[in-house]
Amino acid sequence: MAPKKAGGSGKAGKSKGNANNEEKGKEDKKGGTAIKVRHILCEKQSKVLEAMEKLKSGQKFNEVATTYSEDKARSGGDLGWMTRGSMVGPFQEAAFALPISSIGSPVYTDPPVKTKFGYHIIMVEGKK
Repeated sequence: MAPKKAGGSGKAGKSKGNANNEEKGKEDKKGGTAIKVRHILCEKQSKVLEAMEKLKSGQKFNEVATTYSEDKARSGGDLGWMTRGSMVGPFQEAAFALPISSIGSPVYTDPPVKTKFGYHIIMVEGKK
C-alpha cells in the first residue's frame, strides 16, 4: 500500500526515488519529523542497567536521568525538540519508533541503545 503523502508516482528514478519513498513511508508509520525526547546517557553498560532498574521500580524518568545521566543536558534528560536527521542513526531509529509517553509512566528503550556516545535509555514526550 502506498504512503498517504504520495509526492509522486515513485516509479521513475529508481536509485534516488526508492530511498526517498522508503523514508516517507517510515515517517508516515512512525509519525512526524520532530520529536520531544528525553534520554539517560551512560558511558558504562553497568550504570545504564542500574538506571533501567530504577525506572522499572517506578521512579520518574526525569529523576533517574538527573541521578544517572552523564549527558550535559542533565535537566531530567530533556533534549527538547529534535528533528529527523539531527540525531545519530541508532538513537534516531529507536526514538522515532517509540510511542509518546510521560515521565511518570514512561515507555522507553529496553534494552538501552548503544551509540558512539555510550548507552541511552530514550523516551518520547511528543511528536509533530
